[in-house]
Amino acid sequence: MESQIKDHYNSDNLTENIKNALIRAGKDLSFLDPKDISIIDQLHVGGAPASIKLLKKAGLGADEFVLDAGCGIGGSSRLMAQLFNCRVTGVDLAQKFIEAAGFLTQCTGLENKTRFKQGSILELDFADNIFDAVLCQHVLMNIEDKRAAVKEFFRVLKPGGKLILHEVTKGSDEKIEFPVPWASQSSISFLQPWDTLAEILETRGFKTLIYSDESDAALSWQEMAKKAAQKRVFNIRDLGPGLVFGDNAQFFPENMYNNLKNNAVCLIESIQEKSYTI
Repeated sequence: MESQIKDHYNSDNLTENIKNALIRAGKDLSFLDPKDISIIDQLHVGGAPASIKLLKKAGLGADEFVLDAGCGIGGSSRLMAQLFNCRVTGVDLAQKFIEAAGFLTQCTGLENKTRFKQGSILELDFADNIFDAVLCQHVLMNIEDKRAAVKEFFRVLKPGGKLILHEVTKGSDEKIEFPVPWASQSSISFLQPWDTLAEILETRGFKTLIYSDESDAALSWQEMAKKAAQKRVFNIRDLGPGLVFGDNAQFFPENMYNNLKNNAVCLIESIQEKSYTI
């Protein structure tokens, strides 16, 4: 199953395509501001503002050691390094995402605060009790064995460390419109209701510090994204989600809007604390 998920995210020539699109857009590759690339590296619902709001809630401190689990091309890793002065390690299953993350991080001058490595969050290549926080943002919907993922997050967190969740979960409507950013088809989409995830977290030893259903805010944001997409002509070569997801990206704004509106999916924020050892 992981091979199918990897195929979904492994865009051909991703780094070169991003580089060429940046040049065509008139960006200076020797001095990129992370804001210059938010359209391709902040592809989760709510974009960078939603991430910043959540990370402030988590109270991230300077020089904290953070794992960005399922980091994609490193947008949130760079955001944590730039705005919160954290030391971030990003892990992703797709090697081409890791390569693109490294390239963009050099362009933004944040390579001293971030590093990236290919790997599975089900088998993290880190010692026990080393991270102050783990960010899991729009990742668990691709993970069938969520207990294994949560177990790994618990293992690598220090006692009292925080698991920061920003996740799409299953709603009351069974029908989801595909493609969506995490899956072109239902076979690699593993949404669960929040109650199921909450039980897994509690059983593993996490304590809920903050929980918030942000579905209404997500719907409003997605409506704006849909209207913006309708005003422009989709071009896979433009600086945008098409570089990462190909032709499927043109369907994401409307499909995600419909999925949220119909309560097929929800958007949940939660901050969990590693409260004791199992």
